[in-house]
Amino acid sequence: MKKEELRYLQRLAELYPTIGKASTEIINLQSILNLPKGTEHFLSDLHGEYEAFSHVLRNGSGAVRKKIDDVFGHTLGTGDKRSLATLIYYPKEKTELARKEEEDMENWYKITLYRLIEVCKTTASKYTRSKVRKALPPDYAYVIEELITEKSEVLDKEAYYNAIVNTIIQIGRAEDFIIALAELIQRLVIDRLHVLGDIYDRGPGPHFIMDRLSEYHSLDIQWGNHDVVWMGAAVGQASCIATIIRNCARYGNLDILEDGYGINLLPLATFALETYKEDPCTCFKLKGNHPISGAEAELVMKMHKAITIIQFKLEGQLIRRRKTFQMEDRCLLHRIDFDKGTITLQGKEYQMQDTSFPTVSRKNPYALTAEEEEVMERLRSAFLNCEKLQKHMHLLLNKGGLYKVYNGNLLYHGCVPLNEDGSFKQVRIYDKVYQGKSLYDALEIYVRKAFFALDPEEKKRGEDILWYIWAGPNSPLFGKDKMTTFERYFLTEKETHKEVKNPYYSFLENEEVVDRILEEFGLTGENIHIVNGHVPVHQSEGESPVKCEGKVLVIDGGFCKAYQKETGIAGYTLIYNSYGLLLASHEAFTNAAAAVAHGTDIVSRQVAVERTQRRLLVGDTDTGMALKERIEELKELLCAYRDGIIKEKK
Repeated sequence: MKKEELRYLQRLAELYPTIGKASTEIINLQSILNLPKGTEHFLSDLHGEYEAFSHVLRNGSGAVRKKIDDVFGHTLGTGDKRSLATLIYYPKEKTELARKEEEDMENWYKITLYRLIEVCKTTASKYTRSKVRKALPPDYAYVIEELITEKSEVLDKEAYYNAIVNTIIQIGRAEDFIIALAELIQRLVIDRLHVLGDIYDRGPGPHFIMDRLSEYHSLDIQWGNHDVVWMGAAVGQASCIATIIRNCARYGNLDILEDGYGINLLPLATFALETYKEDPCTCFKLKGNHPISGAEAELVMKMHKAITIIQFKLEGQLIRRRKTFQMEDRCLLHRIDFDKGTITLQGKEYQMQDTSFPTVSRKNPYALTAEEEEVMERLRSAFLNCEKLQKHMHLLLNKGGLYKVYNGNLLYHGCVPLNEDGSFKQVRIYDKVYQGKSLYDALEIYVRKAFFALDPEEKKRGEDILWYIWAGPNSPLFGKDKMTTFERYFLTEKETHKEVKNPYYSFLENEEVVDRILEEFGLTGENIHIVNGHVPVHQSEGESPVKCEGKVLVIDGGFCKAYQKETGIAGYTLIYNSYGLLLASHEAFTNAAAAVAHGTDIVSRQVAVERTQRRLLVGDTDTGMALKERIEELKELLCAYRDGIIKEKK
C-alpha cells in the first residue's frame, strides 16, 4: 500500500474507528443510493420580481400540486385540492382566512392536519430519516416525526394518530403545526434550487429575493451580467456603481438602494437638482410600472440624467485605461459636436435629442467635475460600507459561479462565445488568451480576486473585469457586440440601437456545436443538456425554449414584467425529478393576496421535455457517484482493519 493511501485511510479511520462503524456506514450509503433522485428546480432571470419568485418557490413550479394529486387522486375534488395547495403555499394567510369563513374551526383544523400529514408522508418518503429529521422545525421535530413515520409496532394506529392530533388542537397549537407542516412540504418537495442569474435590476425586490435565498436549504447560483455589475459596485468599482444607480433610476426603483440597502442618495439628488434644475430631462423618462409621479418623478429624472452622464465619463476612463478590452468604439462623448448638437458614428452624423451637457468639458469630456467626483466618492464609501449589500454579494460568491455542471446538465446564464463558423472564440483577458471553458474559469478567478486579492493591482484588475463581464463584447454573460445605452437615450434612429448577438445564439439548433460545448465542459453521452438563461424566449411569436431536440433548454421566458408583452408569458422554470425533465411556463402573477383569496396559482402549463425509461435513483446522480467512491474507500478501510494494517479504536 502506498504511503499516501495509508495516510488517507488513517484519516478515514478517525471518522470510522471500528469495523462495525465502517460497516454500518457502507450499509447506510448503499441504501441511500437506491432512493429516488431528489427534485431539482431551475429558475432564471428573476430581475427583482420577488412576489412571482416567492410564489414559484412555494409551489415548486407545480411540484406541490403533483404531490397532492399523488396522495389523494380522485378522493378529493379539484376545489379541495386547490384550497389545500394554497394552504401549503401560504399557511398563515390561509388559516387567517379560514378563521373568518369556517363555522367549525376545530373540525377544519382536524381535516387540514390529516391532509397535510398525508402529503408530508409522501413528500418525505424519498429521503432518509436523517435528512428529513434535519429539515424538521426544532420546536416540533419529535411530534412531526411521529406523525409522518409509520409505526408498525402500534396496533391501533388510527387511535394513536388521533390522540396526537386532538392534543395539538386542544392545547392551541394547531395553527403552528399547520404552518410547520406546510413549510416542511415546501422544503422537501424541492431537493435543490438552481438560479441561472440576473436576480437584480428592473423589478422592485432583488434584496428580498437575496434574503430568501440566504435561508434556502440547498442552492447554487450561476451569475448573470446584472448580478456581476452589482458585485462590481460592492467592491467599489465606480462604473458599476454608476450603472446600477442608473438602472434603478430608469425603472423607478431607487428605493432598492435607499430603503433596501440604506445607500444615501441625497448627495446625488442635491447635485442633480443644482446642475439640471432648468433641464426637463425628457430623454430620461422612467420605464416600467412604478408609483412615482409629479415632483418626485421630475427629481428622479434629473438624478437619472446626472448619473448617466457620470457613467459615460467613468466608462470612457476605464476603456482607455484598459486597452486590452478593445472597446474604444464605446467612448462616445468626444464624438459629440456640441455646436451642432450632433454625434458622428461610423462616419454618419446623427442629430441628438438632448444637447444639454453642462458638466461635459469639450477639451476633456471624460473628466468628472469636482462636484461629480465628490458625489462618486460618497457613493463609493456607502457601497463599500453597506453590511447588507456585502452579505448578499458574499452569498453570490459562496453559492455561485459563472457556470455549473450538475447531474448531466451544464448550467450558465449567457453563452459560450463562438466564431461565425461555430468554433470557440479566442478572447484576450489582460495578457492571456482564453476560449470555451478556460475563458469562464479565468473570468471567475478575476471576479474572486476583486473581493479577496491582497495585491492591489490584481484586485484592481478583478474590479475592472466585473464591469467588462457586464458590457464587454466578448463577455459570456453579455453575448453581444456592444451595449448601445448611449444611443438609446439620445438617438431616435433604430439602426443605432442594434446590438448584434454572438454567433452562439444562431448555433443552438446545431447538434455538432452543442455537443462540442458540452464536451468542452466535460459532458458526453446520453441525457446531457445545456440549461441557459439571459435571452427571453418569445413564445408569443412561436419560439420554443426547447432547442436542438432537447439538448438545449432556454428558460428565460419573462419573469420580469418589462418583458412579458414581448414574450407572451411570465417566465419558464425547469423541474428535473426522478421521472425526467419538465418545463413549466407561467402566467403573470398578480399578488399573494389574490392567490390566498381565490386559490389562483401561477403554473399554467407543464411540458415533458424528457422522460426516463426507468425512475432515476440517487445512485444515478453526481451525489451518487461521490457516495459510491466513499463506499469503495470504506471497503478498503475494512480490508485494512482485517489485514491488521490499521488498528481499531474501540
